[in-house]
Amino acid sequence: MGDAQDDVPSLSSDVTTTRSYQQEMLEASLVENIIIAQDTGSGKTHIAVLRMKIECDREPRKVSWFIAPTVALCEQQRDVIGGAIGSVGLIHGGLEPKQWTDPNMWKSVLQNNRVVVSTPQVLLDALSHGYINLGLEIGLLIFDEAHHANDDHPMNCIMKNFYFSLPQRQSTTTISHGPVREERPMILGLTASPMFGGNAAMAFRTLEMNLDSVIRSPRQNRGELAAHVHRPVFKHVLYDPSPPYNTCHLISKNLSALKTVNDAMDIEKDPYVISLRAQLARMPQGPDRKRVDQKLSKTVQKKSSYTHKGIRDLYTTAHDICYDLGPWAADWYIQRVVEKALEKESPYGEITSPWQAKEKKYLNDHLKQINLTPVSYEPASIESGISAKLRVLIRTLEEEKDYSESFNELYSGLLFVTRRDAVLALAAVLENHPRTGSPSQFRVGCLLGSSESAYRNSFLDITRKLLREPQSVTLDDFRSGVKNLIVATSVAEEGLDIQACGNVIRWDVPNNMASWAQSRGRARRKRSTFVLMFEAGGVDDARIAEFEALEREMVALYNAERQAIKIDPPSIDGDDGFDQCEFKVESTGALLTLQAAVTHLNHFCSVLPSSRHGGLLPLYDIDPPDMPEGWHSLAPEQRATAPYRGPFGCTLTLPKLLPPELRIHTVERIYPSKRSAYQHVAFKAYHALYEAGLLNDHLLPLTSVVEPELEEEVKEMLKEIEKRAGMTSVTSELDPWLTSGDEENWWSTEVAVDGMAPLTLMTRVEIPVLEQDEQPVLYHPQRGQLGVKISSTKPVSLSAEDIQEAQQTTRRLFWSLYGQRMKWPHLDFGYLFACSSDPESATWKERRQWALDKEQHVDSEKLHSVNAADFGQDHGYPTDLTWVRDGRSFGKMYRFIGWQHEKLSAEEEAEICEFKAYSRIENIEVTYPLLIVEPIPNRSNFLLPLPVSTANVKRFFLLPKYSYFELLSSTEREYSLFIPSILRHLTVTMIVKSLRSSLFFRAPLSQIPYPFLTTAVTAPVSSDITNYQRLETLGDAVLKFVVAANLLAAYPLWHEGYLTRRKDHAVSNSRLAKEAVKRSLFRWIIRTRFSPRKFRPKYLIEPEQPAPEDNPAEEEKDEPAVGSRKTRKEIEELSTKMLADVVESLIGAAYVHGGFDLGVSCAKLFGLGLEWKTLSDCVDMALSRVESTDEVSKQLINVEKMLGYEFKRKLLLVESLTHASYQYDDRTVSYERMEFLGDALLDMVVTDFLYNYPGKAYGPGDMHIRKSAVVNTHFLAYICLRCSISVDASMPGPGPSGRVVVTPKTTAVHLYQCLQHSSTVILEEQRLTSSRFNKIKDEIETSLRSGQMFPWAALTRLQAPKLFSDMIESLIGAVYLDSKGNMDTIRELLKKLGISTCLERLVRDDVDVLHPVSRLSVWASRNQAKIQYDYTEERGRVICTINVEGREPVSAETEKRGHASQEEARFTAAEKAIAVWAVN
Repeated sequence: MGDAQDDVPSLSSDVTTTRSYQQEMLEASLVENIIIAQDTGSGKTHIAVLRMKIECDREPRKVSWFIAPTVALCEQQRDVIGGAIGSVGLIHGGLEPKQWTDPNMWKSVLQNNRVVVSTPQVLLDALSHGYINLGLEIGLLIFDEAHHANDDHPMNCIMKNFYFSLPQRQSTTTISHGPVREERPMILGLTASPMFGGNAAMAFRTLEMNLDSVIRSPRQNRGELAAHVHRPVFKHVLYDPSPPYNTCHLISKNLSALKTVNDAMDIEKDPYVISLRAQLARMPQGPDRKRVDQKLSKTVQKKSSYTHKGIRDLYTTAHDICYDLGPWAADWYIQRVVEKALEKESPYGEITSPWQAKEKKYLNDHLKQINLTPVSYEPASIESGISAKLRVLIRTLEEEKDYSESFNELYSGLLFVTRRDAVLALAAVLENHPRTGSPSQFRVGCLLGSSESAYRNSFLDITRKLLREPQSVTLDDFRSGVKNLIVATSVAEEGLDIQACGNVIRWDVPNNMASWAQSRGRARRKRSTFVLMFEAGGVDDARIAEFEALEREMVALYNAERQAIKIDPPSIDGDDGFDQCEFKVESTGALLTLQAAVTHLNHFCSVLPSSRHGGLLPLYDIDPPDMPEGWHSLAPEQRATAPYRGPFGCTLTLPKLLPPELRIHTVERIYPSKRSAYQHVAFKAYHALYEAGLLNDHLLPLTSVVEPELEEEVKEMLKEIEKRAGMTSVTSELDPWLTSGDEENWWSTEVAVDGMAPLTLMTRVEIPVLEQDEQPVLYHPQRGQLGVKISSTKPVSLSAEDIQEAQQTTRRLFWSLYGQRMKWPHLDFGYLFACSSDPESATWKERRQWALDKEQHVDSEKLHSVNAADFGQDHGYPTDLTWVRDGRSFGKMYRFIGWQHEKLSAEEEAEICEFKAYSRIENIEVTYPLLIVEPIPNRSNFLLPLPVSTANVKRFFLLPKYSYFELLSSTEREYSLFIPSILRHLTVTMIVKSLRSSLFFRAPLSQIPYPFLTTAVTAPVSSDITNYQRLETLGDAVLKFVVAANLLAAYPLWHEGYLTRRKDHAVSNSRLAKEAVKRSLFRWIIRTRFSPRKFRPKYLIEPEQPAPEDNPAEEEKDEPAVGSRKTRKEIEELSTKMLADVVESLIGAAYVHGGFDLGVSCAKLFGLGLEWKTLSDCVDMALSRVESTDEVSKQLINVEKMLGYEFKRKLLLVESLTHASYQYDDRTVSYERMEFLGDALLDMVVTDFLYNYPGKAYGPGDMHIRKSAVVNTHFLAYICLRCSISVDASMPGPGPSGRVVVTPKTTAVHLYQCLQHSSTVILEEQRLTSSRFNKIKDEIETSLRSGQMFPWAALTRLQAPKLFSDMIESLIGAVYLDSKGNMDTIRELLKKLGISTCLERLVRDDVDVLHPVSRLSVWASRNQAKIQYDYTEERGRVICTINVEGREPVSAETEKRGHASQEEARFTAAEKAIAVWAVN
């Protein structure tokens, strides 16, 4: 529409300031559906904005949808509407179209916006796929440029397919209350020309019927409208006819030279035709051969090869330019196009990159044959080389400029030209002509549309490069006055925000009424002109008279009182007389129509997993074929054929990734046109894909999760468990010491450490029985390994006195080392200890009584720590003491050795006086006896293996007067050290046994051994002796493999793309975390770090106390004092990755104990959205669909010999070696499904090997880099390339005596040669890759056999396409199924291929497998250096230079062969840098 900018001031005004004629139209739009017919610039957008504001109040639960035909106009109108209505959404095809396949995205758009602006195709797609419900969610539908709503235009399809099937609207004036009604939205159309041409009355009625509206124009305020709309003064100019078209080439030297080359070309010499003939000669009979035959015949008949069509189109276009503009413009155009094309002569140039190198060379050779004459820019040459029409244009421009300036107005003009190439040539003439080229005269810019047209083709797309400035810059320059004349195609007629200008000139007469009205409407100044150019004596003046008459009739019609007509829903009969097929999904409202079927099918094929060996396109074979078979080989006189008028049928072949039953679809020869046949067969195929479950209920390919019923659930879960950067808030891990109720029962357990008196542990919970392998082992720094025996728990009855005594014993055991985190009076411990078997208990009981008497029976911490001088004097200096402190208030603790009665030297006494603990004591005096002490071992985790220390420990002397004994026996002292570690072991054991008895209570999971489960649920953050990382790595491989096997069996119709996305979804961290949270797995994850130095005993009721001095914030994750009977759940932050890792490690533990069956049982426990089967069942299900056959080629039998395995089901071998391009064998799909299984299986076998390799115990990182070395595409391609056998190639020939004899001879058959395909690209890639392999295979082989570094760079130099590695993986998958899942067979296969042998050597000899780029990155990080990789291209070579500050740059180069060459150069440069810079 393009008139929005005129109304911007009024859009921000109140309704009362609206012009009267706008108010009249607004009120009419509230009563009925109308199409407002007003001139450009009259403010139609303002009326629409006011109407939408009212609709927002009248129906707040529905949106208003504004449709504009172009993206540019959508963006323009969004800005205008947004100025008046705040929440305006914009959607068009350029805004990440993939994201609009998410139903939630559409819901969000409707919830967050009151108005949505889009192109019509966007809304049609949203309705077709059921994302939008027209009757329930849209209250007002506005069509800008409404005259487009005709035939199969998306505007009309919206009405036909979705509007008319809705119930009639009940009311158009009242505010809606109650439930939302499903009814037709109101319609408002906006147009300056309600017709394209022809019969005005019929065009009006057609448009009114299509939009269920009546065309209206202001009647009561028509005078005001006329005052605000400035129609331009219509003018016309005449020009003399050009010379005859057929001879105009004679006046253009370059056109004549181009014609000479064009006429001399022979289609039979075209490389494309030659390649098609060669391809046809090699092909066996079949559909693919017929397609090539048809392609060849059509190419020969139409001479439509890239080169012939390109040269011919260049000639035709230049000829037209010469006829229209004159020889100078034609010469300029030909020279610029040829120069531009030859600038990109390289086979890797951008312009003609889709075509083969031979064809590009053939084209360039012909372009070079054009004997170009350089264009002269002399004024006389230009003036003499322009047409009469162009001279008239120049004169007209000068006159119009003078006319504008006579009113003191700056000139601004639009020159409309039909052809895009003529725009460029005309602009070149105007920029260089002496009368127009001066900046003081005209400053010229160009505007070209981007859509396809009949005048454009692949070669002439090169003219895009002739534009100097992008469209946006040209428009800005025009608005600002930098340019004052724009030469434009119809792109400027509507859909672009171009300010009103004073002069519009039509170089060509408008094609239709809409074009006439739209281009004229661009001249909107008060004094503006609209100029048409007519050929003198031609028919153009009659055409304009017709337009003027039509316009008068049109205005009269919409100014008259028009009555709304009753409109029935459109007929379901198609244009061709056949019923319009429709299929509707009731659950979503998604609708499949004939018009949309072809587009939908193309989209389905476009998202199939593809390689660069040709697109996966649907193939339509029309019935009967367009050309008789072999037409291209007939003599010219035999090629005449009568045109076939119908009826037509069609056979549709979908890509080989789909199973045979879904691949081929046929409709009978009953349709009157090819288009109809195409549509019907596409409809049939797309409907079949939906019925087979390959489309979701929105009639789209399955989304990335490939699990429609879980999409919303998973997204809601992600909101919960990824609240804060991948962290989820969950309740604390299980506290096994808490009772389940208010029971007051006690349980007694005996704990005995080797060489020590047993200790009695009393708890409120029953401690489970610990088997021999579940008993703790302690590692003492002096005594070495100590066994611990925890006996079975038995119930015990305790009196109050028993409990009190046990509480005091427990406090005594903990206080010396952990008293800083305790309160002396608080005795409500979660567990109690008794030392009834302590042989020294009587002695120490007397000593504690002595302390109690000394403190006058006041129970305080002073009873635990007594002055050493007083104690020694009163007890005769005993020698069985244990620990002594250098101060009362938790001074540093030492081990008591003995008493020093003999006097020390003066130096030794001076050293005592300088002791740090006495630094604040004045006049310190050394008195005897002294205390001999030595430091005690650091409080440590005795569960971790430690080497026994043999180092001499330095002894000290302490003054008894300032020292304090801990009243602990030697047994109590040792247990006070060991108890935290023992309790930690018991805590872990009880948690693991709880897991086994609850989540894993069902057999056989309950039989997983304790050590495996303990490892599986212990997080690395716990710092325990074991953690889940190794098991997680193994479990990850197990999970991916069993998921792959289950998916392959469950979804026989799914291609590899669906399978991969579904697998990725099932094993994603978010999915695993979701299942873990659902089953409260977090309760059993050991994730609190055990730190004896910061240990605090567990209390049943937590005491109120401040944080101790040595208990800083970092203790948050240390061993908690759990045990209080709190009702509040403790909250901890737990990463989703940790949850996922534990699921995988549990699967790994199950696999280690019970193989794949137990691994599957564990995976089944977590669901993951699959119907789980054992691997044997999966294999049986997959094999049940494989037909038996012995019909395989001898070439495939050779593959069996290479593998050392004979297939029982030959079709599995066929499938594993069938590329998607192969169209001759419809018994199987292509190899991608087998490759999907083989990929997961290879990862599984390699990971299992690394996990179990004796003596290595690789961590996750080490396993990953070694696995990566032997499963990457480069290495597997090398395996494929070297796999071959020798076969007998003996041939009879003349012998020495002249007799025919058979000469023995053998030849090598390589595995890659056995791939079944129909692609010349693959043949060429195989040849080139094999050539590179032969050059560097010895280097690779030597490195793999005896090198100390893995040959990453050498393998990369193979530049092997992925299909080589795919073959290896697909064969592995096929052998696995054929052997009924026999893993020993797979291991033998990997050994035969050499994969296992290489892996064994890498591990055995500790070969350095770290990738060179990774090694450099690690080195740079360690040295805080930044690595910069720079790439340059010179003379067909790619050069990679690595720069690090302070180091000499290192470079490596390779031949340019696309992106892979850059990767090769980077690897080689990294290896070189490692050597040059001595990186280790």
